[in-house]
Amino acid sequence: MKKKKFEVGVFNQAVRDAHSQGDRHKNLSDSWAETHYIEVEATSKIEAVKQLQLRYPASHGFRIVGAMEIPALE
Repeated sequence: MKKKKFEVGVFNQAVRDAHSQGDRHKNLSDSWAETHYIEVEATSKIEAVKQLQLRYPASHGFRIVGAMEIPALE
């Protein structure tokens, strides 16, 4: 199956929580309180999300907020 490009939003809930309490996360920059949009190549949206769940695990506070296919320019 041909791979497509997807853009997936990821943020870190632990960083957001610390930031809202006027604190800082001990390991991650404050920028993780905001959504980062990461491009990934995958055969489906589900596969794209799974790839990022492995790189940015929920057990470390990361949250996936959406994924969309980037249309190919031909």
